[in-house]
Amino acid sequence: MRPIILTEAGTELAPSELVLNPDGSVYHLALLPEQLADTVLVVGDPGRVALISQRFDQVEHRSQNREFIAHTGTVGGQRITALATGIGTDNIDIVLNELDALVNIDLAERKVRSTHKSLRIVRLGTCGALQPDVPVDELVVSAYGMGLDNVLHYYANEQDDAERRLLNDFIAHTGWPDNLPLPYVGTGDKRLVELLGLGNHVGITVTAGGFYGPQGRQLRAVPSAAGINDAFSAFEHEGLRILNYEMETSALYGLGGLLGHRTCTVCAVVANRMRREYSKDHHRAIGRMIDLVLERLVG
Repeated sequence: MRPIILTEAGTELAPSELVLNPDGSVYHLALLPEQLADTVLVVGDPGRVALISQRFDQVEHRSQNREFIAHTGTVGGQRITALATGIGTDNIDIVLNELDALVNIDLAERKVRSTHKSLRIVRLGTCGALQPDVPVDELVVSAYGMGLDNVLHYYANEQDDAERRLLNDFIAHTGWPDNLPLPYVGTGDKRLVELLGLGNHVGITVTAGGFYGPQGRQLRAVPSAAGINDAFSAFEHEGLRILNYEMETSALYGLGGLLGHRTCTVCAVVANRMRREYSKDHHRAIGRMIDLVLERLVG
């Protein structure tokens, strides 16, 4: 995904648009530019931040505002920020825009910088597998994020050729219902996907706008798109299958593409939806995921 247009360098942003706290930090994340590392590990669960930072050699900064917990420190001499986003693409919209503001907007002057800085942003999440041969407790790395939410429809963007082919095949295969939002596709950073995907499952991730009905779960309320998970499981495009469901990757990849940041998602499989199985010890799988990501990013 790429931008059709971006705000011009030197543009001054009004206080109502770029909202800052009294100390000059960005509004939701409550971070100052010097408190952010160039490598950011984002997690949905606020409790996962401490699991990451306890592996740091040292922690230089800790902060919390609402669900947005941040710890910045070093591992093997490399500076890293662990940041909780909370659940959902709506929160990713906040996080990606404010991370970008920290490095590409002069907050004191409220002006877009003339030089661009690219962050390396890796999501460490959990997911539900949509293939019977992707067992619980293993790791999935997302080459693409298929967005069933609507966040990127509010930004001036266009799909590249590879994304357009994937999207068209997906819509044709599923007979996408008219009553649901039109999907979109974001692409993970190819170098990060290759680095983190080695020895793990690599494929297409479906990002849902909710946990129950939007992922085909039925408790008392009945989902409107019956059988859609089977259609996802049967889909294949240019050698890649839809491997999993989660709730953040499409917006991470989409906004990362628009704003020029390198993004990748790694998820521990806690459930296999096709086999109706749930992990007996997903905390161990999450710990293994954290160790693998840190080792490969720092190594």
